[in-house]
Amino acid sequence: MKRRAFLIAGATVAGAALLPKPFAIASAAAGKKGVMLMNRIGPSASTLYIADADGTNERKLLKDAAFDYHATFGNDGASVYFTSERTGDGNSCLYRAALDGSRVEPLVTGPAMDDWAVPSPDGTKVAYVSTSGDHRTHIWLLDLSTRKRINLTGAAGLAGDPASPDCQFRPAWSPDGQWITFSSDRNTTWRGHGNGAGWEHTQELSIYVIRPDGTGFRQVATRDGYCLGSPKWSPDGSRIVFYEITVEGTWGAHRPEAIGQVESQIVSVDVTTGARVEHTSGPHLKVAPQYIGADEIGYLVKGGPDEGLAYVSGTRPGVKRALRSPVWSPDGKSVIYEKLDYATRALDAPLYSWDSDWEYRFCDVFPVLSKQGRLAITDKQLGTSSIVTMRPDGSNQKVVFDSTSAGLDPAMVAKGLAGAFRPTWSPDGKWIAFGVGGWFQTRATSTATLMRVRSDGSSYEPLTDGTVNAGFPSYSEDGNRIVYRVWGPDAKGLRILDLRTGRSTVLTTEADNLPDWSSDGKLILFTRKTSATNFDVCTIKPDGSGLRVLTTSGANDGHAVWNHDGRILYNSGMYGFREEAALYDDTFQPYGQIFSMNADGSDKKMLTDSQWEDSMPLYLPQSVLSG
Repeated sequence: MKRRAFLIAGATVAGAALLPKPFAIASAAAGKKGVMLMNRIGPSASTLYIADADGTNERKLLKDAAFDYHATFGNDGASVYFTSERTGDGNSCLYRAALDGSRVEPLVTGPAMDDWAVPSPDGTKVAYVSTSGDHRTHIWLLDLSTRKRINLTGAAGLAGDPASPDCQFRPAWSPDGQWITFSSDRNTTWRGHGNGAGWEHTQELSIYVIRPDGTGFRQVATRDGYCLGSPKWSPDGSRIVFYEITVEGTWGAHRPEAIGQVESQIVSVDVTTGARVEHTSGPHLKVAPQYIGADEIGYLVKGGPDEGLAYVSGTRPGVKRALRSPVWSPDGKSVIYEKLDYATRALDAPLYSWDSDWEYRFCDVFPVLSKQGRLAITDKQLGTSSIVTMRPDGSNQKVVFDSTSAGLDPAMVAKGLAGAFRPTWSPDGKWIAFGVGGWFQTRATSTATLMRVRSDGSSYEPLTDGTVNAGFPSYSEDGNRIVYRVWGPDAKGLRILDLRTGRSTVLTTEADNLPDWSSDGKLILFTRKTSATNFDVCTIKPDGSGLRVLTTSGANDGHAVWNHDGRILYNSGMYGFREEAALYDDTFQPYGQIFSMNADGSDKKMLTDSQWEDSMPLYLPQSVLSG
């Protein structure tokens, strides 16, 4: 890309059309330290519906609807149990209501992620999933009369390998109430998609059973190279039905470009003998199976032109409808499901705060604050992946670099795979550097150029020649150098560009990414691919010495940035998935949560505990917001 002046008049006209909707990052409430901005990938709304089994008579389930999902019928024929985020966006809690949608009452609330409440056949207990305790998802029991809670699968004798995935999902009671079945990825390995080459992990689940008193734990179904999920019992308690998909397919099952191409099958096993029956064959992503009587099994076709309810026999008419998590009533006459909305949250939308000292708010990607107190973001979700700046209160917004004028493929920009990514301010606030090109899965086949633009948007210039994929820059404390990463067949790692000479020197040659220079100039924070299936957070001195690997979870740690207090903020999957991977939609890393740690890697703390992908935090102290 040749250097040229950026026409101020043209920038003004384009900027007016490209700006995100006005918003104000209001000061936090009295007694708070300020606001933490963060990004979330996940549904922005979810509504429960009930309909007749043939899809007719559809209506909203709850009179007091909120962000509600994952419902189950009570065995009394008069109640329903469900998950809701009505205490705050991202905080999954458990509720019960009358089947007519009235009398919503809380069952389990608090900062942990609680999900999938399933009542016992006698109605005295509820089995559910919770991250209480060790932050991994376990199967818990709630006594409805005493409200006493027990971690059923978290007992020391049942723990899996702590260095591996060890989470439990989707409990279901046997008809006699003597057993609970569930899926689990315990004692499996962390695997990257694309045969281990991809950053995002796949999931391998097997089916287990346990008695409500914690005895009898055993595996009842597994298959090498496959993921078995969402188990349910047959009416006579002799069989368990589940969906079966390849481990690699669990990645495609939640990616929009692959969801219509991935196949899975509905399978059941005899609980005593393990004898298998494959109830389906052929195409479609089939999930959420359930026995509808002794000889019929209903399930969801997820994605594609035939999305909706289907039945194994093929004689019962299906229902083509965009829905998720269907569950049929005990008599098979009704079905409850949720409909999701993925409209992007508004900037500064309130989120649930897991830290009482800070208010959490939503922001677009790569937020960064200048030393002069001005905010810059990439408007990936709410715009055209351009560079936008504003005051911390959201006013005086400017598009300082319009990615649509950079000669990029508009289709890739629309998909968020190309654009102007990861702004960084010069210490004097006069310049913003960033990368322009193709990113994420396109980085191996696309080039990208390191750029800088004057903070008023008046002119910009390329800093690299565009022959490799160069981006994700960060300024040094004196403003004379920029660290950035390169990615290409013949060059990987971090480079340091001296702005005075225009020369770049090699800092690292590994698969390193997302560098961030500390405010005192002594350390560069970055993410390194430390094995074929794992990434870790590291620091290194600008002269190439003193390399330290700060995380070792095996579950992917990255997206690290320096906080204003000298701690490190980063994204990690160290506590595993929050849900069966194949059941997510439109996510990259659905298990990711936000953490902080000291600069030496000590004192790791989890800052979010949602069911969704959380990342890219930026703390804005009250003094900045009120200034």
